[in-house]
Amino acid sequence: MGIKSIIETIQPKLWIGGHAVDAENGATFEVNDPSTGKPIAVVADASPADAAKAIDAAAGAQKSWASTPARERGELLRAAFEKITERADDIAEVMTLEMGKAIAESRAEVKYGAEFFRWFAEEAVRIGGRYTPAPAGNGRILVTKVPVGPVLAITPWNFPLAMGTRKIGPALAAGCTIIVKPASETPLTMLLLAQILAEIGLPDGVLSVLTTSSSRAVSAPLLSDPRLRKLTFTGSTEVGKKLIEQSAGTLLRTSMELGGNAPFVVFDDADIDAAVDGAILAKLRNGGEACTAANRFHVANSVREEFTTKLVEKMKTFTLGPGIDPETKLGPLINADQLSTVQELVADAVKEGATVALGGEAPGGEGYFYPATVLTDVPPTARILKEEVFGPVAPIIGFDTEQEGIDAANDTEFGLASYFYTASLDRALRVADAIDSGMVGVNRGVISDAAAPFGGVKSSGFGREGGSEGIEEYLDTKYIALT
Repeated sequence: MGIKSIIETIQPKLWIGGHAVDAENGATFEVNDPSTGKPIAVVADASPADAAKAIDAAAGAQKSWASTPARERGELLRAAFEKITERADDIAEVMTLEMGKAIAESRAEVKYGAEFFRWFAEEAVRIGGRYTPAPAGNGRILVTKVPVGPVLAITPWNFPLAMGTRKIGPALAAGCTIIVKPASETPLTMLLLAQILAEIGLPDGVLSVLTTSSSRAVSAPLLSDPRLRKLTFTGSTEVGKKLIEQSAGTLLRTSMELGGNAPFVVFDDADIDAAVDGAILAKLRNGGEACTAANRFHVANSVREEFTTKLVEKMKTFTLGPGIDPETKLGPLINADQLSTVQELVADAVKEGATVALGGEAPGGEGYFYPATVLTDVPPTARILKEEVFGPVAPIIGFDTEQEGIDAANDTEFGLASYFYTASLDRALRVADAIDSGMVGVNRGVISDAAAPFGGVKSSGFGREGGSEGIEEYLDTKYIALT
């Protein structure tokens, strides 16, 4: 199927109650290709009135979906997994066109995103409880898990499929209906997913998708509606804090996967070649536009020169180009604002005394491209060590002792992901315990897995997605006292 025809198969409307519908006021907005900055589609722009229709649909379907046998819910998720796998190339091309990532990265995301449906298809039938005698001997204790109720999921632009499936999967498995508000930069992938779920028989009203250019206008009335019982959000810490405040009025259950500032620590006993390979994965996966991306590289001074030289040579091979070109290894950033942010952080680091070992300057011209960049001798005053760069920039800083490496890793308000390389099992266990983050990669540059709990601590949020823990976010515990 040609690229244009793939886009044309997506109904550019809101998805409410199992149907594609126009926005109440007829409004639309454009979706742009980051490699050109030009529009590729026009989609419906939801209003508060459309949000009201979506919560009506979700609340109306909640009881019947919650009472659907777990096996049936699981089989629908399994069918969705198989359908996504079947349509993998189409979905990957849509993602690349609207988000910009290299097509190989998009194909990897489809595989990863589909896995959440397969995983939670299996978890749906494993929702447990317990039955025990009361210790006082005056009755019995029965504990069950029940769906929390209608969910609002707000997803980011950097992983248009996977950030949706890892919220939709557990919600549906638990018996919750869900409204998804995708990022305005990347709505097409989620609209395509909604169509796929309808094709495999998901009942009307269980899933709605609200595409909008004004997230606050649409989310605010939903958050104040007492029928909504759960908010799950992936995005910046700043926005997450505001959403938590807004959710307090109705005491919503919330899950927050927020910003990151992941350290990548290379100790003096590390296998340097393996560490460089891991650094490439941790830094350049998704073009660096990932909350788990390595944001700063703390390298033992005794191996820093070797690591830097080898990292520069590897990163040189990441050529810029439109993501849809199969030869491209590094696509554009998402938009002009993100390009400006990366440029500002690099310029600030250089001003403070860092040296550019590779890249460091946008090529200009059409699209939002920025090259793979390595900065050395980055001073502690540089903003890039404190702020999330969300781009293909690797700042390198030296350290001497193990404790200095640990302290440097923990010197951040964030705590989502961390990485380190060492040849010592004792050190691996010791450092993993000492690093203050929700996820730690030991001699690994990629740690995301549908079967593992994903989430952070401190300003990186709370709650977990994936693993056996993921479905608990969508369940309430009910205690029944029996005589």
